[in-house]
Amino acid sequence: MATTRRADMFTADGKPSDDDPREHGPRLGDERTTLVESLRCQRLTLELKCADLDADAMARRAVEPSTMSLLGLVRHLAEMERATFRVLMAGADVPRLFCSDTDRDGDFDGAVPDPEVVAEAWDAWRAEVDFATRFVAEAPSLDITANDPLNLHGSGGGAMSLREALVGIIEEYARHMGHADLLRERIDGRIGQ
Repeated sequence: MATTRRADMFTADGKPSDDDPREHGPRLGDERTTLVESLRCQRLTLELKCADLDADAMARRAVEPSTMSLLGLVRHLAEMERATFRVLMAGADVPRLFCSDTDRDGDFDGAVPDPEVVAEAWDAWRAEVDFATRFVAEAPSLDITANDPLNLHGSGGGAMSLREALVGIIEEYARHMGHADLLRERIDGRIGQ
């Protein structure tokens, strides 16, 4: 099983479902609340797009020669969460999860139809999401900064605030959720709201 969450984001008329957990978050919040809620919804969308799929479906590639799959997206977004919050913002010296200097696309290349690989991907993604959620909640301000001298995170090559990091990761998810829409539709014809 890909995920334990189940909601009906797939509706016949494309209108929001009362079961969709993305529809009931905080509204009219301050900046931190707004950014955190936006990211929460993007993360939920990933889980919902992967709901009820087996390992074969999770690893199914879009179209040749692309290596993109829903499983690859889970692995990729785990890498992005880790790089953004654990490595850049928290300064942890930890290895990448699926990629390496010799296999920069290991997140997608290693997304094979094996239930253990799927479980490992979800475990890694959830661990990074949990870390990021705690880090952001405990940060004294969105103005805290980290140094991105090589511009690996879109800072322009210098200091990057937590605010910018949050916007960047939201953009990363949003871009890939369009891919997830197409991947899911190719797997079983289901489209989300």
